[in-house]
Amino acid sequence: MSDTKTLKESHKRVKKLLTIKPEKGQYTTSTKIRVRDGTTCDIEHKHWTFTADVGKEEGGKDAGPGPSVLQRGALGSCLAIGYVKWAAYLDVPLDGIEVGIEADVDARGTYGLDGVKPGYKGLRYKVFIDSPASDEEIMKVIEQADNHSPLLADFVSPVEVEREVNIVKRKKAKRNS
Repeated sequence: MSDTKTLKESHKRVKKLLTIKPEKGQYTTSTKIRVRDGTTCDIEHKHWTFTADVGKEEGGKDAGPGPSVLQRGALGSCLAIGYVKWAAYLDVPLDGIEVGIEADVDARGTYGLDGVKPGYKGLRYKVFIDSPASDEEIMKVIEQADNHSPLLADFVSPVEVEREVNIVKRKKAKRNS
């Protein structure tokens, strides 16, 4: 597991900073996605680059995990990281954490069939924690982490989404006859 002292000190330091200067916690972040080679997407954020795609049965190249896999992975990792950080902050020892995410899907919505809405029909997460701490201490960690998880909050109370479309028409090069 992570260095609990470092995590606890970081939590306290950031909490103090945001108490004194709330504007430091208010910002816009962005990630860029470019499609290449059919459905394969290159995703760039800061110094990270990774790939997403859909499987061959959906017309893709299966060059990386699909968006819904990344979505479930993002939620599960956000929860797991939250448990580690809150356990450190609350001085609750941890020996291991695993989070499983299950989603109920009706793919007909993706293809515009039968009036079915796209997206998950249900979502569940299972938390497995290995800790010598009492059940009460562990549940306090879980409750604090869940109550302050930004991704869980986005699933429970979706954020307002805005769309901006920019159409670019590139001139084709003239061919010599």
